[in-house]
Amino acid sequence: MTFAIAATVMAAGTVVSAYGQYQTGKFQEESMKRQAEVEKLRAQTDELARREEYNAAIAANQVAMALSNISGATPESIALQASRDVTTDEGKIALSERLEQRLLEREGKAAAYAGTVGAAGTLLSGLGDAYATYKT
Repeated sequence: MTFAIAATVMAAGTVVSAYGQYQTGKFQEESMKRQAEVEKLRAQTDELARREEYNAAIAANQVAMALSNISGATPESIALQASRDVTTDEGKIALSERLEQRLLEREGKAAAYAGTVGAAGTLLSGLGDAYATYKT
């Protein structure tokens, strides 16, 4: 009878431990999703700030050229080149930020999977031990 009680307690402890691992994995996944969302919002805010800076710089360049009568380049050609530079920079930055967001999402999925596998392993191992204790 004592072995049956010990095996039951051992099995219950295993189930609780497995459930805890599973919940931890789910929590980590949710946490990573939230972090990816925060990173996305931060990236959008940074992009707006950079665009404002670029627009101010382009406007300042056009005013300076108009005031100094620089020859060889028209204000339109300077604005066009500046726009190309801004677009290239924005594309590189946006790609980097999207990759970072996807990495966080994948880390979250991996954490959820690890929690599920860890819970299953704990459950199988603990129930096997409980059965062995019960049989002896």
